Amino acid sequence: MKKQITIFSFAALVLVSCGDKLAPVAENALKPAVITEVVPNDTDDPAIWVNPQDSSQVIVIGTDKHEKTGGLYAYDMDGKIINKVVPLDRPNNVDIAYGFNLAGKKVDIAVVTERGTDKIRVFSLPDLKPLDNGGIPVFEGETERSPMGIALYTQKDTTGNKIYAIVGRKIGPTGKYLYQYELQDKDGVIVGNKVREFGAFQGGKEIEAIAVDNELGYVYYSDEGFGIHKYYADPAKGNEVLAVFGQKDFKEDHEGIAIYKSTDSTGYIVASNQQNNSFNIYPREGDAGNPHQYTRLAEVPVSAVECDGADAISMPIGTKFPKGMLVAMSNGMVFHYYDWQQFQDQIDAKK
Repeated sequence: MKKQITIFSFAALVLVSCGDKLAPVAENALKPAVITEVVPNDTDDPAIWVNPQDSSQVIVIGTDKHEKTGGLYAYDMDGKIINKVVPLDRPNNVDIAYGFNLAGKKVDIAVVTERGTDKIRVFSLPDLKPLDNGGIPVFEGETERSPMGIALYTQKDTTGNKIYAIVGRKIGPTGKYLYQYELQDKDGVIVGNKVREFGAFQGGKEIEAIAVDNELGYVYYSDEGFGIHKYYADPAKGNEVLAVFGQKDFKEDHEGIAIYKSTDSTGYIVASNQQNNSFNIYPREGDAGNPHQYTRLAEVPVSAVECDGADAISMPIGTKFPKGMLVAMSNGMVFHYYDWQQFQDQIDAKK
């Protein structure tokens, strides 16, 4: 849970408006290769889109979280704002999926939670055109709705892609904190069909950050102040809790989760240690001999302050990002782009 602060320099000690001191950026913190342009209100969560027809075109999609005047922003690899959707009513988290079958055509989509309307919103990529006729209501019938976290799961089968939205909320009961919706085409409009309710919750703070590993078929989410939960992403496989990890590795809140994919089955789970201005790194494939056990490989300090959301890709992007990049939200109404090689160097140094 992020506190609203004013940033004077990402390398400086930052102060909360009430005078409390937050952790300073570490002297050995990684420096971003790119810092995006500032948005009007409060950045929260990024997602990375790569053009399937031209991998040299990479766009970062990010939310600007604010009531009534929030928005969804698109940035180029220099951090310049190239497109936006405004206004949105407190957009929170965003994720992307490829190849949704809409009216007989394949379209890539960005899906964002809109807390002020109790909906999720769907936009085409890269042009950010609405595809949802004003939004898909979520958590209908519940006292507490207010959607926050979202991750998209793409399930490939013989009939084509099924794309699901796994959505979290500000407050919810343990056992059904998350709802999962299959996104469907209805006369050229994307709608949602609820397929399950699941998700343990410790009950301390909230669940916001959610990530899906499409290739391995798992969903992970941060139970703030408690740990990271792991489930099957396929609703047909049931609601068994597969793992809870990272319980002793964080200073306070467990926040943004990114998955860096070295191969189809290996890589890293990267989780924001928010109040320590760092990322904890875990093996994507699990510990040797146990795919549902996770021992921290490294903690990497960064210049991003109080990071809420993050995303990562392993594809080389020009000369700045030869091993891919990690994008992290930072206080100061910006996102940071980090060269993944810097993370890899610190992981390798711990081996």
